[in-house]
This record gives sequence, C-alpha cells and structure tokens, in this order.
Amino acid sequence: MSTAQTPHRVLILGAGYAGMATAIQLAARTRRRSDVQVTVVNAQERFTERLRLHMAATGQDLAELTIPTLLAGTDARFVRGWVTAVDAQTRTVRVDDSRELPYDTLVYGLGSVADTAAVPGAQEHAYTLDSPGDAAALADRLARLGGGTVVVAGSGLTGVEAAAEIAERHPELAVVLVGRREPGADMNAKARAYLGNALTRLGVQVRGGSAVTRVLPDGVELADGRTVGAEVVVWTGGTRVSPLAAAAGLTVDDRGRVVTDATLRSVSHPDVYAIGDAAAIPQGHGVLHGTCQSGMPTGVHVGVSIARAIRGRRPRPFRFGYYHTPVSLGRRDAVVQFTHPDDSPRRVCLTGRAAVWYKETVSASPWPTYRRMSRMPASGAFWPRGGRFTRLRDAR
Repeated sequence: MSTAQTPHRVLILGAGYAGMATAIQLAARTRRRSDVQVTVVNAQERFTERLRLHMAATGQDLAELTIPTLLAGTDARFVRGWVTAVDAQTRTVRVDDSRELPYDTLVYGLGSVADTAAVPGAQEHAYTLDSPGDAAALADRLARLGGGTVVVAGSGLTGVEAAAEIAERHPELAVVLVGRREPGADMNAKARAYLGNALTRLGVQVRGGSAVTRVLPDGVELADGRTVGAEVVVWTGGTRVSPLAAAAGLTVDDRGRVVTDATLRSVSHPDVYAIGDAAAIPQGHGVLHGTCQSGMPTGVHVGVSIARAIRGRRPRPFRFGYYHTPVSLGRRDAVVQFTHPDDSPRRVCLTGRAAVWYKETVSASPWPTYRRMSRMPASGAFWPRGGRFTRLRDAR
C-alpha cells in the first residue's frame, strides 16, 4: 500500500508587497503540482497599501483589498495569525502562541514598523502610519481638531507626503515638518527646490536640521532645547524590524535584518529566504534600503528561485538598481526624481501634472500586477517597469 508523498511546504511570513509578490509568483509557477504547498501567514486579512496610508490618514477611502481575494485563482492558502516565534532548528513557526506551522522552505518577510522606541515619548504620544487602523485613528483625530498644530516628525519621503497631504486636506491646521535633514536632500537642485516650494505653497513650515529628542503630550522637544507645541504628533522618523529573526538564531545586521547572500537566502540558514524591509541584501552599490520599489522585485525573485530549486536548479543572483523616487505633494502635485542604479539623483525629474500621473501609475493598487502574475504562463515571470510588463527571461 503506497502512501502519499509529503508536499514541499513553503511558508511565507508577511503579506506585504514583497510577501504577496512571492506567494503569487511561486503559486503561478507550481500550479497544479501536488508536491508543493504554498502558505501565506499574516496578522490581518486586509492587504495594507502602505504607499497610500498618508491618504487614509486624512480620511480618503482606499480600495478594500483582502489577501484571500488577491490569492484567488492560485493554489496558495492563507493563514491569519500573529507570528510569535520561528524555530529554525525544527523548521516550525509558532502563530498566536498555540499553533505550529512546519516548513521546508521559509520566506521571511515580516517587514518593518515606525521606530517609536528610538525617542522617548514617541510610543506613548505619537501617531504612526503602519496600518489602516493607525491611519484611521489619525484621520479621526485630525477631523475633530478644528484648528491647532500638527507636527510631522521625520523629514524623509514618508514625512513629506504625510505633511503635504494633511496640509492640503486640512487647511485649518498648522503643519510643521521637523527632521534632521532638509526635505528632498537626496534629490537634485531642481527637484529639491520644487519640493520645497510646494510645501511652502501648502503652508507647511519646515524645520530641517532639527532632530526630535522627545515627544511630549502636547508637542515635541528638539535637540537644541526648543519645543514645538502641537495637538497631534505624527511619527515618521525611521523604522525597526521584528526581533524574531535574531531570536531564531538567523544572522542579522545591526538593525535586526536578515543578512542574505546574492540569491536572497539567509547566510546562516539556506532554507530561509528574506525579502523586503526584513532583509539586508548586498548589491554592488551597497545594501538595499527598504522601499516598495525594491521590495516587490525581491519577492518576485524569491518566488522564481524557489520554483527553480524545487525543480533541482540553482537560484540565480538577485540584481537590482534603483530607478526613481516619486513623491506625492497632495492630490494635485508631485515630484519624481529619476535616479542612477545606486539611488543617486540624475539630472532628469518630473514635476506637476506629469509627476502626478507618473506617481499614480507606479503607485497604483497592486491588484493589476498581482492578477497579471497569477495568470502568467509557466515560461516567464513578469515585472512592471515604467507602466509596462517586462519578461524576466532567466525565470526558468
């Protein structure tokens, strides 16, 4: 009497942009194979469009996308639950402290959250943009203010987009953007000037070179000893990753990200791949910094790599070069800085309506991209570039 063969169990932790790209790409490549089981684990059923949370934070409606809907038509299954531990020795993942999920190949994509632990008071007194729930709470608070000051702490791109969106949607509020660097510091002179002028037009007060050292119940304290009073503080100053990878004994960098080799496998545990913000990925121009621009390609690459490994072929090296930095400045303005592969600015940039169109095109709902990937033929992977899909010819 024969027994059924145990399928190769691929467990994907995290259903963000990168995790979903892995799941759909891999499921499409192993469709109708009974010897492969793809499972996605995520704390919430709703898919979070993090690129649009600054819009939700001002009361704008986002598409109601769910992970089961995005996985529909694939053979991947979804498990809802909080990941509480990874045991790399027994190859199991604990969910909600009770269930244990075994794996043969693990894809670690738990992402990052705002680092509210970095500055005293941020966790207790500041709002973040980590989830639809966070954004909804901020939107409710802003709608009830009627006047006063909002401090956005962090002058990176997330802070810029949040400050511009709040200023545009709530002209009755004074918006102050505070951070160590000037907004758009990594852009060329033209793009940086355009961004600054747009913030001025929206009424955003910019205080560059002013690090926040403490968040107070009624404002923030700066490194030079000054305080800025505020009814609301929005924290966008830096991110941190889950400590689960380090606790599992995986080799991590000084930020807790899983250190990978050229194929995106953990350097200490080759049965573990790491993607997106959770991974420290070496490239010729340095270690990738976490963005959707690089995160989704890591997910696609890992999906292709696992499919190759299951067929007895070696995964290929991951190569990525940055292409652009699109920044929304409210709903009617934007700036797009085109970049060299190492993320340094090119001379070319888009502004105004052309930039708005471009930003919306590349930041649109991932549903069309995921749907295209789920229907792809077995002969090639597709990746969107410049609004079009490019076949990855080395997919097999």
